[in-house]
Amino acid sequence: MPIAEPISVPSNAAVPNRYGVLCTQIYDLDKPPGSLPDVPFYLDRLAGTEGPILEAGVGTGRLLIPLIEAGLEVEGFDHSQDMLAVCRQHCATRGLTPSLRRSRFQDFAYDRDFAAILVPVGTFTLLDDFAEAFAVLGRFFDHLRPGGRLLIDLLPLAYLTNEKPDIRTWTTTEGDLLRIEGRVVEIDLLAQRRVTHDRYERWRNGKLVESELEIMAFRLWGLKEFELALAAVGFEAICVGADHQPGRRPGRSSRILNFEARRPA
Repeated sequence: MPIAEPISVPSNAAVPNRYGVLCTQIYDLDKPPGSLPDVPFYLDRLAGTEGPILEAGVGTGRLLIPLIEAGLEVEGFDHSQDMLAVCRQHCATRGLTPSLRRSRFQDFAYDRDFAAILVPVGTFTLLDDFAEAFAVLGRFFDHLRPGGRLLIDLLPLAYLTNEKPDIRTWTTTEGDLLRIEGRVVEIDLLAQRRVTHDRYERWRNGKLVESELEIMAFRLWGLKEFELALAAVGFEAICVGADHQPGRRPGRSSRILNFEARRPA
């Protein structure tokens, strides 16, 4: 599939990385709480953590909930009202009452510091501007207590040029067919930025009854580039693994990079 020339987004266009109602429902069907393989990885990495933990971009609670149920003190924020609504519903069903806020990466603020901050499953790449992303690393640093840890998962740089369409379907308990079709519309190699148009659809009795268009923008990072960015902010003891497998080093086939860094004590 040929890649279109970079597009200019008009002022009335959909907001990138919005995560609306239908997008959220499909996300929750695809990734219910505790379903992804990073849960045991984070339970292991956070075992024995004393003090509060912040998940940035908490989504529907798919990681937050199993961490809390394991006895960890976790709270979170997300910019999507729809994702937070589902997260609160999941927590209420389980009798959990974590602190959840609506906030962006660019302006989140807490009046206490944290023993650890988590940004799982490549969420950090949704910051598609280098300067904003670098500033957010500084916000993470400022919100960690001395000796506190930052744990971030990043998609590898090779994902930047992946042109394969994303077409998947799910069936709801009511019998509706939910469908996503995602297509790349822009790849900017210089800015390391990738934009897709993701169409979310609800079909009932063979008829399309609801649809949403999500514009998803990502900025991918090189491994050494991100290590240097963390060091420039002030982090130390920077290490990186791969695919949520303890001891696995990144390689050409790695699907996700697991960074950990520490604020100096």
